[in-house]
Amino acid sequence: MHPTFDKVHLKFKLNGSYFSHEDLKEVAYSLVKEGQIYERQMGHFLLDWLDDKDYIEVHTSGSTGAPKIIRHAKQAMVNSAIATGNFFNLNPGNTALSCLPCTYIAGKMMMVRAIILGLELDVVTPSLKPQFNTQKRYDFCAMIPLQLQNSLGTIKNIRICIVGGAKVNQNLIDQIQNKLVRIYETFGMTETITHFALKPLNHTEKANSVYFKTLPSVTVAKDDRDCLVVKIPYLYENPLVTNDVVAIHSDTEFSWIGRYDNIINSGGIKVHPEQLETKLQKKMSNRFIITSVPDEEFQEKIVLLIEGEKEPVEDSVFKNLKPFERPKEIYFLPAFVETKSGKVNRTETLNAFKKTSSLIQ
Repeated sequence: MHPTFDKVHLKFKLNGSYFSHEDLKEVAYSLVKEGQIYERQMGHFLLDWLDDKDYIEVHTSGSTGAPKIIRHAKQAMVNSAIATGNFFNLNPGNTALSCLPCTYIAGKMMMVRAIILGLELDVVTPSLKPQFNTQKRYDFCAMIPLQLQNSLGTIKNIRICIVGGAKVNQNLIDQIQNKLVRIYETFGMTETITHFALKPLNHTEKANSVYFKTLPSVTVAKDDRDCLVVKIPYLYENPLVTNDVVAIHSDTEFSWIGRYDNIINSGGIKVHPEQLETKLQKKMSNRFIITSVPDEEFQEKIVLLIEGEKEPVEDSVFKNLKPFERPKEIYFLPAFVETKSGKVNRTETLNAFKKTSSLIQ
């Protein structure tokens, strides 16, 4: 029988205890009334999940546009949880660790997966360095890249860790190659109820050499802009058109190139800033963005925007770039604008860059 959103799996555990549907409601009320901030957030979500409505309202992060509220059918969230469970062969009684807040879809879906798949879920305080029982064996966990970076010495007993919310940089990819935990980068968005594709970052023949692989029944193609078009039958009847420029390798595999919105036309050559940022990752210690400014000769002139105070940038930083990729100017911005979830808000950061008259080249 296909699981439905109004049922709680008999094997489901929350922080070591079994709960029925009604018991979980009581726990949620208690968390809202007496819990810490992250527990109150979890309690509010549980009350929403366990009420009579067949949908949940979630907020987007705002990293690729203005934050907005999206309404998801609860049954679609169940279907997403099942797809992830099938991909990783998660079974009732498996253990899971949640260190993400329930304010956004990633944290909400960790709870839904546990309730629907019958996982034994331990919830810990969301922080950039999660504190959890390092002696306990966990089958499944989700983190953002900075949490993973700060947990490299404590994840030896985690079997599978998915990492998302921001791009995983090459430095971190290099550091996880000798870890026993199997780590996957996720691809998705709030609109797709977290990920619909995953890419292994370690335990492969070559680091970062593989493609994103879709969840069961999900297929991909691209439109005339080279942007990803994804069919997710367990979520939507119609294909979802994105602004993500991709290379398609099969109807279930793709690699990400960048955002269509961010393409720079420099002297007639289309440049994807995300690709240049990847090439520069190991060379830069501060956060940075590749962007452009209007230019009479090139139409758009590639520039490097660095977070922090002005300091010299060695020319050797750019040695791996092609001549047309090299930034023509370097600017500094004291602080980048972040979304509520801690990601760099590229649009607002660039707006701040344009508005600030005291920038020093």
